[in-house]
Amino acid sequence: MAEKGYAPDQKWFNRDKVDYETPADIFDPLNKEFNFNLDVAASQHNAKVDAFFTQVEDGLTQKWEGVAWMNPPFGREMQKWVRKAYSEFLERGTTVVALLPARTNTKWWHECIQDIAIVRFIQGQVKFNGYKRGLWMPMCIVIWNFNINETIN
Repeated sequence: MAEKGYAPDQKWFNRDKVDYETPADIFDPLNKEFNFNLDVAASQHNAKVDAFFTQVEDGLTQKWEGVAWMNPPFGREMQKWVRKAYSEFLERGTTVVALLPARTNTKWWHECIQDIAIVRFIQGQVKFNGYKRGLWMPMCIVIWNFNINETIN
């Protein structure tokens, strides 16, 4: 039975799926602002810049340099991606900009984001490519950058 107001063929978010392609309305303004040179968690079909790591290359085991875009898998592995982003920022000075669920109650949020990175909360639902509805969970842009002049939330 379809939910009221939605067609039976509505494409819903699958709780077993962990990767979602970044929508252009989120990526494009950030790319204009930061000029990304690396997409650390991509596929051949959804990479946002010319240099990228797919699941085969495993961005978690690679060096990230320059200005990296990160839309990591949203499953249990996400904390590994956040910790890697934080580590690359501290150890190499890599600027990392990430699209993340705002999971402010987690240990990794407090250890790697809170009072360290800049957080820009997204108003409303993020509508990922290929889905008719937006994702219901609160989302944000997290920025690890030594050179940005912005108030940390």
